[in-house]
Amino acid sequence: MKWTTMLILTFSILLAPEAFPQGLGNVRGSVKLAEKDLTLPHITIVISGLGRSVETGEDGTFEFRGIPAGTYTLVANRAGLTSSSRMVQVAADQTATADFELSVSPIRQEITVTATGVEVAAFDSFQSVSTLDSFALAEKTASSIGEVLDNQPGVAKRSFGPGTSRPVIRGFDGDRVLILEDGVRTGTLSSQSGDHGEPIDVMNIERLEVVKGPRSLLYGSNAIGGVVNAVSRFFQMREQFQEGVHGYLTGGGGTNNTSGNGGAGFEVGHRNWLMWANASNQKTRDYKAGGGDVVVNSGSRFTNGSGGLGYYGDRSFISAGYSYGEGIYGIPHEEGEEELVRLDFFRRNIRVAGGLSTPGSPIAGMRFNLNYSGWRHKELDFAEGDPVLGTLFNNKEYTYEAAADYRMGGRTTGTFGFHGRHRDYATEGEEAISPPVQGDVASFYLLQDMSFERFKLEFGGRLEHTRYKPEVLDNRRFTGFSGAFGIQVPTWKNGAFVANYTHSYRAPALEELYNNGPHPGNLAFEVGDPNLHHERSDGMDVSVRHISDRIRAEANFYYYDLGNFVFLDVTNEEEDGLRVANYAQGDSRYTGTELVLNAGVHRNIWIDLGLDYTNAKLKTTNMPLPRIPPLRTHVGIEGRYKGFSVKPEVILADKQDRVFTHEDPTSGYAIFNINASYTLTQRHSSHHFAFTAFNLGDRLYRNHLSLIKDVAPEIGRGVRFTYSMKFF
Repeated sequence: MKWTTMLILTFSILLAPEAFPQGLGNVRGSVKLAEKDLTLPHITIVISGLGRSVETGEDGTFEFRGIPAGTYTLVANRAGLTSSSRMVQVAADQTATADFELSVSPIRQEITVTATGVEVAAFDSFQSVSTLDSFALAEKTASSIGEVLDNQPGVAKRSFGPGTSRPVIRGFDGDRVLILEDGVRTGTLSSQSGDHGEPIDVMNIERLEVVKGPRSLLYGSNAIGGVVNAVSRFFQMREQFQEGVHGYLTGGGGTNNTSGNGGAGFEVGHRNWLMWANASNQKTRDYKAGGGDVVVNSGSRFTNGSGGLGYYGDRSFISAGYSYGEGIYGIPHEEGEEELVRLDFFRRNIRVAGGLSTPGSPIAGMRFNLNYSGWRHKELDFAEGDPVLGTLFNNKEYTYEAAADYRMGGRTTGTFGFHGRHRDYATEGEEAISPPVQGDVASFYLLQDMSFERFKLEFGGRLEHTRYKPEVLDNRRFTGFSGAFGIQVPTWKNGAFVANYTHSYRAPALEELYNNGPHPGNLAFEVGDPNLHHERSDGMDVSVRHISDRIRAEANFYYYDLGNFVFLDVTNEEEDGLRVANYAQGDSRYTGTELVLNAGVHRNIWIDLGLDYTNAKLKTTNMPLPRIPPLRTHVGIEGRYKGFSVKPEVILADKQDRVFTHEDPTSGYAIFNINASYTLTQRHSSHHFAFTAFNLGDRLYRNHLSLIKDVAPEIGRGVRFTYSMKFF
């Protein structure tokens, strides 16, 4: 109650009448392609921090109306082109001008909505953010999201084969990394087991954002490690609506695993109405590891589709959509092994979202989300020819949330909101290792930014209540508070220093409390503890950044101290052919760094360097924690001429011999790749051709985070080709 009272008092102070912003202005401008001097329609323009965006019209112009007086960063964005930014000063009752020239370049001013809840330039975010646009995602087509994001700065992949890989951020895995679609949980079970996939359809989204470090304030206690968010354009405010038919087409294929994929989508706008639909399909066969040995039962097939209808007015929107996904993927095993297990899944999602923009009011905007996700998968044994059902998993989640953005004068902005979630989870069959459980979460949060002449501040808090109601055993309830404080200081032209302190709370996950039985997906006979306490984390992140036309550099350093950290304590005992592993708690700490440099040494020659490292251990025993990625670096040199790009690169990983009890070490490796692409941009279309030759040395190597790395080494030599087209 004391935290609820504090939040109510804070909101009352923030929304006091004397805090109302005074004076509104406008911003106008145009966008053209620098190389051809063409005006560009359908370019997205974002006012960083206000959560407002427009698209350029047929003549390449745009306009924002009703902008509170102040200084803003505008970012122009289209997939495949350099995202460009401009600073504008908006005065009351006046119109500011911002014109853009876009070109093809590896240096892009990225946009994120995940870090703040509203669209903002990634450079201005207090969190470290990396994004992949739709063209970059098309090049990385894979059967699961972990494969797509592997080797991004600070991101590795946990896997039980290609169809199951999931992102690991700064060494955090499972329930500590949150996967979202347009800010809403996907409703899958990938966090609970190594053999459960997270099949987000990356061919049908606008961009994929990775926010590293705790985001407990906006998204919940699961986000201690970080957030991955698949972003579309259909569930957010869209001003200066463009009529007509727009869409995309993508397809590709590759050797080694005989992969093939294709996807298409369109949107039709008339007046203020928009209808959209898309679909995709991808298939792979068993792949060959380095050296040529086939990894048996590693193939997959995935089909996805979605559609919806929305109304987008000048100051409001409401949209509704339906999506589905289904597929089957194999769990690799050794040649000659009798067991042949495949997972057959189906997912459906229904969503309604809406929002209201009120420039000049104390509440600058409001938005809501209602979401239902249903997930079901069957674990099928094909050893006898016909499939035999082993275990059936069902998970249903209902999410409801509302948020409001406020602005006080030209200095203070913020977001406050409410989030609720109900979950029904049940398993049937041989691996029904937990009882049916209902779960409920309710939370309130506040996040506020304050801008001063020489620095910016961010602070906020989240109060969250979690309740579990198992069919057997006693109910458990957890209530905890998370809070954060950050400062961002401009250091030099185009540079900034950012520091964050975060106190985070996490309730134990369902599987940590109630699992009790054989769990081949984690290679353990798991024994949960229904008496576990909540985790608490205190962390520091420090970042130094620079972005300009020729240089993008970022150095991140982090330290997290976690009390009551929950982990699987593997014993020497065995049951059902698996090692017994108890969910235990102990104090731990994570520390590490990420270094990134993209620089143009010549207008046609660019270098791409990166390094990441995580060190994690239990503090009481100094025992390294399990499945922590090794030190990794990558070095690339890119040659560019107009729309052409050729980039040879080498990815280096050190050996990992800091291992947990009964965990095997892995050797280091070096992988050579070549990426080539050509981007053709016209007024009403963009075409992107990409070619990748990977693991050119056909190196046999193993991913330390793979649960079956001895059975399934990583993929060997192969090539992949993709073509993507957008029309406007």
